[in-house]
Amino acid sequence: MGQEIAASHFTERDFAEFNARLRAETELLEQWLADDVLEVAEPTGGYELEVWLVGPDLAPSPQVEALLARVDDPLVVPELATFNAEINGTPALLRDDALSRLASELTATLARCRDAASASGAKLAMIGILPTVRPEHLTVAYMTPRQRFRALNDQILALRHGRPLTLDIQGRDDRLELESEDVMLEAAATSFQIHLKVPPYLGARIYNASKLLSAPMVAIAANSPYLFGRNLWDETRVPLFEQAVSLGGPILQERVSFGVRYAEHSVMETFRANADRYPVLLPHLMDEPAENLAHLRLHNGTIWRWNRPLIGFGKSGRPHLRIEHRVVPAGPTVADCLANAALYFGAVIDMAQAPEPPERRVPFLQARAGFYTCAREGLDAEIQWLDGKIRPVAEIIQDDLLRRARRGLGALGVDRDEIEHWIGIIARR
Repeated sequence: MGQEIAASHFTERDFAEFNARLRAETELLEQWLADDVLEVAEPTGGYELEVWLVGPDLAPSPQVEALLARVDDPLVVPELATFNAEINGTPALLRDDALSRLASELTATLARCRDAASASGAKLAMIGILPTVRPEHLTVAYMTPRQRFRALNDQILALRHGRPLTLDIQGRDDRLELESEDVMLEAAATSFQIHLKVPPYLGARIYNASKLLSAPMVAIAANSPYLFGRNLWDETRVPLFEQAVSLGGPILQERVSFGVRYAEHSVMETFRANADRYPVLLPHLMDEPAENLAHLRLHNGTIWRWNRPLIGFGKSGRPHLRIEHRVVPAGPTVADCLANAALYFGAVIDMAQAPEPPERRVPFLQARAGFYTCAREGLDAEIQWLDGKIRPVAEIIQDDLLRRARRGLGALGVDRDEIEHWIGIIARR
């Protein structure tokens, strides 16, 4: 859910001033992209893993504050609920044994978090939706006491004009209908967010390839069919997250979505849409120069596209572009998480560097439909692929994406043994 803010109540003047700064920073970013100011970075991978804290009965355990105090690690941060935490990884250049190094770091951080949690009688669990979570866990009583979370809740409810949030998910076997008076339903959805820092000239191609890959990625990674005892989608986290923070207004303003089209020329189109289409949720004014893009980045952090471009700053202070691939659920193991990342990194690089952009072969509406079909049906889904045919997604992964992933990782300079280890996990799955 991102950075903390200083207050949760805002005035009309706050909104007006924030919008003015947002537009100025958006214009500045556009100029930077036109002038090649952004870092031409080697492809670099990273991640965010959201984990559950559970008690002896494996139900959610609200022990995050004690965990954070004991771990005392800037890479481990709070999430919306007091029974969730977020673990961040140190970015790694995608070459040699990078995937194994990312896995080793995550394993070590998880071990420290497990030790810290055990002092409070809790354990860690990694899964998109914890099957033991109940509606009574998803109330403001379990909201982590941070101003940002309170403000997001208040602003989303204000834009809904007091109407309750609603879930309506039709699954293969069951249907779930539920109303909620706050955004805490979102806390039931945890993910493994894959980050890829890319050179700006590849930004649009990587962004579009990420969208095209979203269907097979969610199919191969799905692990969350159950919510409140109902058997719903293979990856129920997808409709849950979309509906849990829905504004209930124009679809173009929904905060969680697959989007409305591919990037035509640049990821700048997405940042322009942010300023033009999406109401500001957190008009937190910061005493920072426009060159830090603080307001642009805060606003972008409240729009949770399944594939999201991000602007960051490294040690050099120079801005860079990352694509965040958000479709993969948390867990169930470190090996699974990094295998999913390996498939994404390799396949997206291969597709983005193909002489003919693959997105020209699959209309955007078909890519979007395929994503939701795969979220519903997992590896049983059939979707349109690059040859124009409707094919089983398992066949697409087996016959096309495994080869692309191996080739893409090889082109990055990842060791052959590394490639076979991590892509081998996907092949066996």
